[in-house]
Amino acid sequence: MADLSPRSEISFLQTFLCSAFAACFAEFCTIPLDTAKVRLQLQKKAVVGDAAGAPKYRGLLGTMATIAREEGLAALWNGIIPGLQRQCIYGGLRIGLYDPVKLFLVGSAFVGDIPIYHKVLAALLTGALAIVVANPTDLVKVRLQAEGKLPAGVPRRYSGAKDAYFTIVRQEGLGALWTGLGPNVARNAIINAAELASYDQVKELVWVLVSLQFLLALLLMW
Repeated sequence: MADLSPRSEISFLQTFLCSAFAACFAEFCTIPLDTAKVRLQLQKKAVVGDAAGAPKYRGLLGTMATIAREEGLAALWNGIIPGLQRQCIYGGLRIGLYDPVKLFLVGSAFVGDIPIYHKVLAALLTGALAIVVANPTDLVKVRLQAEGKLPAGVPRRYSGAKDAYFTIVRQEGLGALWTGLGPNVARNAIINAAELASYDQVKELVWVLVSLQFLLALLLMW
């Protein structure tokens, strides 16, 4: 007979570590796409009729091919260190805190299915909190990704992630690490709510359907 009892609860630390590992793996696999996106977003639109101002990057694959040809294949992974730092912090916190915050909102004495609006609110809060903590890593990642091929003799602005953190703080102040925090919070809070709350709700629905299917199978056996 199938065991339909709920699985035992896992700790916050276990959830954090598993979420962080999964997020870091995904970041490593997809950062070339993200680097291409950043370059395309920062590229200025050419003036009509100006042949010299033709865009350097064209499309996703064209951008990736240009970066690899001019800067080397490894350039597609520019910003991977702060990218992994970001996913470890953001990915771990947004998922690791979701269940504790959700239970805090409904109260420890609550019994039954948690309403969808509590799930959405919990995901909004954890997504916002996570990106507030992780914003410096996000900023450094984008700056490293944005730096393309430089003319001969021109040094890079940052030699690496560590240098980028210290240079930004030294030249622009500590608060500069949280540049763009407002739109970043809005974007990541909404994404987190859309992902986690919908996943949580669908998971409950699937559990109910599986339970009903099991009960129906038992009835048919009689």
